[in-house]
Amino acid sequence: MGCDGGTIPKRHELVKGPKKVEKVDRNAERAAKWKYCALSQEKLRRPIVSCEVGRLYNKDAIIEYLLDKTADRPNMEVVTHIRGIKDIKELNLTDNPEWAGERSNTKGDVYEDLHCGMFICPVVGLEMNGKHRFCYLQTCGCVFSDRALKEIKTDICHKCGDLFKDEDLVVLNGTKEEGEKLREKMEQKRAKAKTKKSKKSKAAETVATPSESKDDTKDPEVDGTESSLQTDGESSQSDVAGTSSSTEGSKLSKSAASKRSVQEMTEKSEVFKSLFTTHSSAKRTKAQTSNWVTHTPYHF
Repeated sequence: MGCDGGTIPKRHELVKGPKKVEKVDRNAERAAKWKYCALSQEKLRRPIVSCEVGRLYNKDAIIEYLLDKTADRPNMEVVTHIRGIKDIKELNLTDNPEWAGERSNTKGDVYEDLHCGMFICPVVGLEMNGKHRFCYLQTCGCVFSDRALKEIKTDICHKCGDLFKDEDLVVLNGTKEEGEKLREKMEQKRAKAKTKKSKKSKAAETVATPSESKDDTKDPEVDGTESSLQTDGESSQSDVAGTSSSTEGSKLSKSAASKRSVQEMTEKSEVFKSLFTTHSSAKRTKAQTSNWVTHTPYHF
């Protein structure tokens, strides 16, 4: 069958060789890592957070995952190391002024750079699109390119001015080897935190036990002094009654002194005394007072 009408088959049509390995498009892979959330596969939008391994997420997606970990979601294995909100850091990103959005070119008559990144490095100006290596600081969350950190070596953040160490740098969307190193660093950090907590709890227990033993030794002495306290209490009650009467008398004298008229104060000036209604200028003479008082006067 076949080969009718003078058709000549070629070798690749007759002999089937090994299948070629499908290669992943690098541009598509970069866009998936740098423009989409690693958990929900939705487009990245502020606020954007990152974990200790260096992946990018939408903060809303992480909060939904932490609230309900039983729900079925794609890429659940990506966030298994995130135990709480303390394991992520909100990123302080710098917007790219050349980024106009994905739907800015609706007519199709303008060249659109598909590799343009939404964010840039605030020091060098490199776009955060996957072609350049970027890091963020765990102390403040500011994001910089690796080139800026190498060219300007300092212990102070270029954007906010906070101090940081080399241990605080986390590579964003690094290679597999970098991801494994960051995961080992994360596990070591968590192990150290556990040992510190256990040491603190043991120290608190040791402090509590000697105080309890001291209280037990003081109990019999308290029983022996109860009778003396009772006799002292009876004498103290009479003393308290005498002191209470004296304090009441002092309070009455103070209140009487405080009720003294302002006009009788010699240290005050006449201008100050004239501000009050008790001053002579505020009082009306007989000529100024009316002969009658009506509540609803009618004048015609």
